[in-house]
Amino acid sequence: MISEDHVTLYTGVMMLKIQLHLMLHEMEEKNQYEEHPDFITGENPFICSQTEKSQNEVSSQKRAQKTSFTCQQCGKSFKQKENLKVHTRIHTGEKPFTCQQCGKSFTQKVSLTLHMKVHTGETPYSCQQCGHRFTEKRSLEIHLRIHSGEKPYSCRVCGRRFIRREDLKSHTRVHSGEKPHTCPQCGKSFTQKGNLSTHMRVHTGEKPFPYTCKLCGKSFSRKLNLNIHMRIHTGKKPFKCSQCGKSFKEKRHLNAHVTIHTGEKPYTCKLCGKSYTRKENLKFHMSVHTGEKPYTCKLCGKSYKRKENLTFHRENHTGEKLFKCSQCGKSFKQKKYLIGHMTIHTGEKPFVCDQCEKSFRCKGHLDLHMRSHSGENCFICQQCGKSFSHKGNFENHMRVHTGEKPFTCPNCGKSFTAKGNLKIHMRIHTGEKPYKCLQCDISFTYHTDLKRHLQTHSGKKFQTSCHTEENGNFNNHLRIHSEERQQFSCDLSN
Repeated sequence: MISEDHVTLYTGVMMLKIQLHLMLHEMEEKNQYEEHPDFITGENPFICSQTEKSQNEVSSQKRAQKTSFTCQQCGKSFKQKENLKVHTRIHTGEKPFTCQQCGKSFTQKVSLTLHMKVHTGETPYSCQQCGHRFTEKRSLEIHLRIHSGEKPYSCRVCGRRFIRREDLKSHTRVHSGEKPHTCPQCGKSFTQKGNLSTHMRVHTGEKPFPYTCKLCGKSFSRKLNLNIHMRIHTGKKPFKCSQCGKSFKEKRHLNAHVTIHTGEKPYTCKLCGKSYTRKENLKFHMSVHTGEKPYTCKLCGKSYKRKENLTFHRENHTGEKLFKCSQCGKSFKQKKYLIGHMTIHTGEKPFVCDQCEKSFRCKGHLDLHMRSHSGENCFICQQCGKSFSHKGNFENHMRVHTGEKPFTCPNCGKSFTAKGNLKIHMRIHTGEKPYKCLQCDISFTYHTDLKRHLQTHSGKKFQTSCHTEENGNFNNHLRIHSEERQQFSCDLSN
């Protein structure tokens, strides 16, 4: 179809031609008999008046319209009748070119020719940088852009750039909301043809997940997804960041990572203006405005905003804990919890406050601590004026005033104001010693004991405040400084 830009350009060119023609006509008016010999005979194949020339232009446009072939279903136009014939197969589903070896059919003969290379194994085009081979020269040219970083196709709305024209075309549907691929049976629409093909299996009865991993048994709807999944087993990370060298299993993860370096946030909320680096984050953010929780547990009816949260929740019903600590045997539902737990054994505190240099084992604790500097979301006790950055700590503090101790030990009946204190107390009954020294394998019940012990290896002295410590051993130690000697008398010698 002819765009508005092309029409404007065409009109401007024609007007310029008319103006030039009139100028020549004025300059050569004296020699019209010599320059236009047909004028005398009356055989005027070309008349110079503006009116007649405009009519000729209209006639030429009509002839152009007659030579264009338009699809009756979608309105798309083609210059050649053969191209229209090939195009209509998209609507009819006709695939007249069939592979004699595997039975797969195609709408165009050229597609069948390229497909035959799958059976012959012919891959004549090779990448000189990574050795990857291709059946088509065009595929190699597109692949080379991965190494060069070239992204010639740019989105006019958000400025995001793409390696392939097809990727840009698919991306523009994010902004337009267009879903051109519609299911003929139920009317459901999709942005990509592959998603429609997957959806059609619901109607055809075809196995919805035909591609199965032979190592773990997990099934996938598309072969591409299986290939990506296999990288979990092989450890292959083919997508590498050119700026920091970090590698990723999926290209979309690399694209999201690159925005860390560029600072780009192409996905913007139309309601509040907040921007995000990833589309998934924007989608999750929108639920803040809508209150939508589309992921519901079929066992208890509890709903969640994110699919991964529902997945984690289901483990509460199954009780399955796949991630086990190699040092103390404790198991966790999620890998991130195991990673956080391991810092208990190592004593590592990698998250440091840039304002006061206080260290924390996990990022969540650092984030909460930062509120103490910014004053963000402070919870203030109305009785004593003490403020807290975390609601949980504020609630624990309020029990100091109320005297409430809701957490009771089932073994001895002792009660506590905080759940964490009960958890620590339970180690007395279970004998659990989760804090293990990696240098000598001695285990401890409390983290402070491990911390004190580690300094026996490093040679550092454990710093303790004399006026607050009431431990008996520490009181005995103070007598070294005071030279006090406690008198013990023997009853037998008297």
